[in-house]
Amino acid sequence: MKNFRLYIPTDIHFGNDRLDELPEILAEYGKKVLLTYGGGSIKRTGLYDKISDLLDEAGFEVTELSGIAPNPKIDSVRKGVALIRENDIEVILAVGGGSVIDASKVIAGGVYYEGDPWDLVLDNKKMGQAIPIVDVLTLAATGTEMNRNAVISNPETNEKLGTSGWNLIPKASFLDPVNTFSVPKNQTAAGSADILSHLFEQYFNRTKGTDVQDNIAEGLMKAVIKNCPVALENPEDYNARANLMWSSTLALNGIPGNGRSGGWTCHPIEHELSAYYDITHGVGLAILTPRWMKFCVDTDPTTHEKFATYARNVWDVQEKDNEKAAHIGIEKTYHYFKKTTSVPMTLPEVGIADTKLVHEMSEHAVKNGHLGIAPFVPLEVSDVEKIINECFTDMTEF
Repeated sequence: MKNFRLYIPTDIHFGNDRLDELPEILAEYGKKVLLTYGGGSIKRTGLYDKISDLLDEAGFEVTELSGIAPNPKIDSVRKGVALIRENDIEVILAVGGGSVIDASKVIAGGVYYEGDPWDLVLDNKKMGQAIPIVDVLTLAATGTEMNRNAVISNPETNEKLGTSGWNLIPKASFLDPVNTFSVPKNQTAAGSADILSHLFEQYFNRTKGTDVQDNIAEGLMKAVIKNCPVALENPEDYNARANLMWSSTLALNGIPGNGRSGGWTCHPIEHELSAYYDITHGVGLAILTPRWMKFCVDTDPTTHEKFATYARNVWDVQEKDNEKAAHIGIEKTYHYFKKTTSVPMTLPEVGIADTKLVHEMSEHAVKNGHLGIAPFVPLEVSDVEKIINECFTDMTEF
């Protein structure tokens, strides 16, 4: 196990009917609030009215930034920075899923940066001071509610990149599973795929001596695999939604990943797909993941033991031969996404019909994701091309 720093000061308010605590928490940071949210779902569910009434009764001055899109765009960040400066905002209240919170994080840092906020995405070393963020989470997926990371897209350059900063960690997060009851089935499934991918990216790793992290990751995977279909069948099953929400938070708050070296693979590749085509992030990850797994097992025998351990501990595979067990685990992963959660599992299903940009996206993925040196299995451009090209048709061999 490697040395690491774990700093997660977020004040978690988990459970139903906790919003009455929100004004007191916000008041610690100021009375002038920038309320950020997305496309209006919080108004349809009544959450917007609840929060607005609470803030009004407590005497907060509220400025709004709405319309933050999935795969949040740098334009929303620029608008948010301008609103904060114009209105002397003291704290951001982000109400929504990962896109809203990610955009709010870069807004928070952009206020103290004199240049274009996109600079902070291109180079997180420029990320310094940030105004406080409090969030009310409405989607179990990204884990951003308890970490220092954010991902922003720039449609002008076809880039989707991550950034981070210790001052971007939310001061408080309100995690009410009831707020996810209204999440549509396709978004619930995509969010669960995102959670699993976060765990896969950290779990498939060559650092020795990470028994604690591995066991935690496996337990979280099993919780997601169990509870996602329950939530799809009964969207108002509180315990299923609660387990998905808490799994999402724990999957990317540092606990399963700290102490490991190395990098991620499927996320950098998917970032190119959604940068060019604006597809749903979790769906892109679900499509890529089994193909990447099969590539690893087929090309590098040193991966067999880890994939076999995954198959046995997560999917209860009894096969004793490591290579065979690994392939069974991949098959179970693929069919879980395809049959159990009904996530689209080919690129044509999400509107990517031709291969003309595959080489360009592969080059960018290798460069931006450092795929040649950091991941579980290093990839060259031709390897990424192979993985993406496999995503145009159904998997028939595992």
